Amino acid sequence: MSVVLAVFAAYVSLDFSSRVTAVNRWAKTFWVAGGAVSMGLGIWSMHYIGMLAFSLPVPILYHYPTVIVSLLAAIGASAIALLTVSAERMARSSLAVGSLAIGGGIAAMHYIGMEAMRMPAVMEYHAARVFLSIVVAVAVSLAALLLTFRNKQEPKASPRKLLTALIMGSAIPLMHYTGMWAVDFRAAEAPMAATDVVHISALGIAAITLTSFLVMALAIASSFIERTLATQTALANAAREGEAQFRTLAEAIPQIVWTTRADGTADYINQRGSSLMRLAEGKSLNDGWVEMMHPDDRAVCFEQWRNAVRAGSVFELEYRLRDENNGYRWYLGRGAALRNSAGTIVKWFGTCTDIEDQKHNQRILEEQIQLRTEQLAESNQLLKEEAQERDSARRELDQQNEKMMRELTERSQRATVLAKMGELLQSCETKDEVFAAALGFAPKIFPTSRGAVALLNSGRTALEIAGSWHDCLLPVNIFEPSACWALRTGHPHLVVAGDTTARCTHAAGVEHTYLCIPILAQGEALGIIHFQATDEFPALADTQLSFKTTFAGQVGLSIANIQLREALRTQSIKDPLTGLYNRRYLAETLERETRRCVRSEQSLGILILDLDHFKKFNDTYGHEAGDAVLRETAAFIGKSIRAEDIVCRFGGEEFVVILPTADLNAAAGRAERIRSKLRELTVVHRGQSLGMITVSVGVAALPLNGTSPAELLAAADAALYRAKREGRDRVIKAEPPSETEHPLDLVEAGKL
Repeated sequence: MSVVLAVFAAYVSLDFSSRVTAVNRWAKTFWVAGGAVSMGLGIWSMHYIGMLAFSLPVPILYHYPTVIVSLLAAIGASAIALLTVSAERMARSSLAVGSLAIGGGIAAMHYIGMEAMRMPAVMEYHAARVFLSIVVAVAVSLAALLLTFRNKQEPKASPRKLLTALIMGSAIPLMHYTGMWAVDFRAAEAPMAATDVVHISALGIAAITLTSFLVMALAIASSFIERTLATQTALANAAREGEAQFRTLAEAIPQIVWTTRADGTADYINQRGSSLMRLAEGKSLNDGWVEMMHPDDRAVCFEQWRNAVRAGSVFELEYRLRDENNGYRWYLGRGAALRNSAGTIVKWFGTCTDIEDQKHNQRILEEQIQLRTEQLAESNQLLKEEAQERDSARRELDQQNEKMMRELTERSQRATVLAKMGELLQSCETKDEVFAAALGFAPKIFPTSRGAVALLNSGRTALEIAGSWHDCLLPVNIFEPSACWALRTGHPHLVVAGDTTARCTHAAGVEHTYLCIPILAQGEALGIIHFQATDEFPALADTQLSFKTTFAGQVGLSIANIQLREALRTQSIKDPLTGLYNRRYLAETLERETRRCVRSEQSLGILILDLDHFKKFNDTYGHEAGDAVLRETAAFIGKSIRAEDIVCRFGGEEFVVILPTADLNAAAGRAERIRSKLRELTVVHRGQSLGMITVSVGVAALPLNGTSPAELLAAADAALYRAKREGRDRVIKAEPPSETEHPLDLVEAGKL
């Protein structure tokens, strides 16, 4: 019995430790006090029931004041235990102090209880055994604190919690019986004191046991009830919070929102519905629905509602409800069942949507139909005519819808093709590629019209037909820019068939409708795109005008991009003063040409020309005159070379001419012709002749003077300096390298 009491007391400590941890200060005081009393009573009862387990040959009385002190010691030790485990963290110092205090309190309770015994015997204590019992008490307390702290978060009677209570309940009697082992009883000669004593009978034992069990059971029950109430409170708070959120949403919806219980009785309606109900005192929501609904609709509505509630099906019905002016408006009521996880209906949710305007429009339509029906009833012939008109209108509408869908589909396809053309045009590098792509995509984008592209020539004096599609025919292939109104105005020009107001001269004789759109690039006209209608499609749809304009715009934009790239490239490789290629282009071209000539075993001539006494022009006539000399010289050299030759400004007054396939003698001959003809050039600046221009020329050739750009330029430059030293105005050929390192031999040997 004593072990059972101890186990029960241990379970109380585990159960109350979770409650003490979970509550605030004032509630904690209550739970600590209640838990300490129930635990202390259980441990105290275990002690006295356990002492009765010893069979002593003498009667035993108990001094009840001392018994009460031992009970208080047990309650105090229990209170310390609950306070210790209620901490958030179990520090080593708290664990040590708590186990010493609790073990000491239990040991004190035991030995005070021993002193409460009154019997004709003397108790003799063995000090070592007493110390051992105290150590056991402290060790049991330490283990109890650790187990309780680890299991305090388990509010339910889990197997782990029950096992912990069993272990602790079995360890507490161990301390008690160790303490009993520390005492020896010896018969006393003095009579037993009988003051303030009581004898514990079997009935007393039963009373103490039942009282202890009852108190601890009440403690456990109170903890369980409190947890249940806390859980229910939390659920209720969550439900209230959800209800509040639902009501907030329901009030925000511009409709009547209502809910009912599972049996179909109303329990909520939002403010919009409440303002319409105007419930009298003592009336329920269901009464409000009855009063708010039109009398003619009540029977049908409530019958269908009852059927929906019985079957659990969706409720949907149109009915009239009273408005603020005591009139009635039509509403569409919908209701759906809300079910739990088991599929049971727990609530109904519904809305009422104002459809008065729709019903009003419907009534107007019905009245019009009725009026028309009455009119048609007057004459069968009129009825047939109206029916035919309706059929015709319906067919026309179907045709229009079909045509619109077809146009939308074609428009989408056309836009896709136009986008693909735009992507392709962005990759074109020349104008020819742009116009070839445009002429290739035009029949796909505009399959119902003929067309042609006309471009301005280089002199911008005439337009020439660059291409056409779908056999587009124009009277002339070449015409002046003034012959097209689109080029005159800079805007698309549409001419409808038969209209003679402003017809384009280049389209004289075209009988169909046609449209001319200018191709513009950076504000400059490049040509036109001409569209013609066909016999099958005699009109050019207005919906296609934007596509045609976009088509021309994309062509113009692509050409503008190409022009911009060409301008940027020209700026990067052309000398701004002379218009010749610059030194950068010279390096790229000479590298390419030398490699090509080495691979094909051909010659390549290099001329370096330097104007003689150029500083004299600047000093005598000014820098503008020097610039004029450079420009005129550059133009003269450009006219004096072949189409495949390349002339570059090398820097200052020096020019370099690349002569593909020319050997050293041929290059020297061309240099001599340039030198001699240049003497005849007359440059006039501001009405004044600048005098005769002479030039010194150094000539080198591949492979005689080298096979790399650096070697060729170095050889030609050395020859130029010889020409300068020998008196200027002459052509000097570069000297070949030594015969042991002849470049031609290196080429034939495969070393270059």
